Amino acid sequence: MEDTLTVFTASKYCNVSSKTIINWVEAGHIKAYRTVGGHRRIKKPDLEMFMRSQGIPIPEEKDEGARKKILVVDDDMIIVESIVQALEEDEFDYEVLSASDGFEAGLQVNHFHPDLLILDIMMPDIKGYEVCEKIKTNEKTKDIKIIVLSAYLDDDKFAQMKEHGADVCLSKPLPLSQLKDEVAKLLGLK
Repeated sequence: MEDTLTVFTASKYCNVSSKTIINWVEAGHIKAYRTVGGHRRIKKPDLEMFMRSQGIPIPEEKDEGARKKILVVDDDMIIVESIVQALEEDEFDYEVLSASDGFEAGLQVNHFHPDLLILDIMMPDIKGYEVCEKIKTNEKTKDIKIIVLSAYLDDDKFAQMKEHGADVCLSKPLPLSQLKDEVAKLLGLK
């Protein structure tokens, strides 16, 4: 996955704006594809080929360790898009995937191996308590940090979620800056 870039990381790599990358992709100058969640992804070799053809300098590789992986689980695609975009554009260059239901979330936890899960616990097919408990009691997933989101829970319910393994509980609508701050703290980046 290291050779697959988000629009934001491609823009940093080329030292141009994200909008410029999007324009180049839409004009057919750079090959790209869309994820299931509708996010553009660019293969690094394709971007570098375009950069060479345009005389754009390619930065020297620097190994900064593996990117932190985040899985966003919510059935409201507007909220998912907002959270994914905010995290992808964050200074810490997270790798972010999304899932819109419990089944997809389960698959992504097993295949993507996220470092952190942002979970809306009020989805039709998800019991938030069970998800937290399953993740925290499984030897392979117990280290995944969990942020739960809900528009309907009070302090008692949030305390209950923490007992079942949630690391942080936030109410919707939430300021994205607060979410980004909590993510960075949980991942040990702040």
